[in-house]
Amino acid sequence: MYAETLTNQVSPARGRRIEVLDLARGLALVAMAVYHFTWDLEFFGYVDPGMTAVGGWKLFARCIASSFLFLVGVSLVLAHAKGIRWKPFWRRFAMIAGAALAITIVTWIAMPQGFIFFGILHQIALASLLGLAFLRLPPLLTLLIAALVIAAPNFLRSEFFDNPALWWVGLSSTNPHSNDYVPLFPWFGAVLVGIAAGKFGLSSGLFDRLADIRLGKWSIPFDFAGRHSLAFYLIHQPVLISCVWLFSQVMPPQQQSEEVRFRASCERTCEQTRDADFCSRYCVCMLDALEKDQLTQLFSGTPSPELRARIEENAGMCTDKTDGELLQGETQ
Repeated sequence: MYAETLTNQVSPARGRRIEVLDLARGLALVAMAVYHFTWDLEFFGYVDPGMTAVGGWKLFARCIASSFLFLVGVSLVLAHAKGIRWKPFWRRFAMIAGAALAITIVTWIAMPQGFIFFGILHQIALASLLGLAFLRLPPLLTLLIAALVIAAPNFLRSEFFDNPALWWVGLSSTNPHSNDYVPLFPWFGAVLVGIAAGKFGLSSGLFDRLADIRLGKWSIPFDFAGRHSLAFYLIHQPVLISCVWLFSQVMPPQQQSEEVRFRASCERTCEQTRDADFCSRYCVCMLDALEKDQLTQLFSGTPSPELRARIEENAGMCTDKTDGELLQGETQ
């Protein structure tokens, strides 16, 4: 999530660091930490299950990821507008790719069924390479391509991309399970928007004007985080989850049965697209279709591929059953 690892954030004309962009990155990092802290509270049972995956929290997470990727595009323009500086580029690319690989290895060991195989750092590493090819294109053409990239998952999904080796593309018939999944489509579109914005900013002299802005002391924490964003990302979640774990040893969360947790999570997710009556019936059907040991596995954070396949099968069956019950009730 860390555009500063791709370039020194300076005004091309004056060679001065743009503090406003460091502030923007720092604020995005704080927002990311807030989201992850809430996710940790959900994981330990302090807030309702499924809360961070729906509604405003889901939108919040997508806005955070989009802002980071947008800044990656802007940073590529600032760093390489006058020609690609290959040595610093490859050095910073190696840092990001190495961190992404480390996250994959650690999460594979800790949670193999939901490990991060193509998260935000993987996306930034790939996008920084692909983005170089767009630095010489007219910004309006880049915006058009960005729109196509963002729209692609709505039209181009295919079972051809269901092969695990192609999950990083983002066009599989259903999204694979991962604790951080930021595939090429549609997320590369945010980087392209950043590249177009960066080119507009250069041509209009915006970055030179931004470089003249000096922020007060209040911005120092955000500025520091923005300048060291890769380190912030790698450190903050282990610190947050450790703090929540320690707190849970002193004040454990109120325990709810797995059945209650499943139904609450199911209804919260379902009500994003269907009404409350449908979702209440549907989630009872889903709960009845799962056995006790399957619920335990589901909440362990490591559901097997077989269990996920069964849940998808049950979801189709319960949808048809619930729709039938509601239709029958309307005709009586």
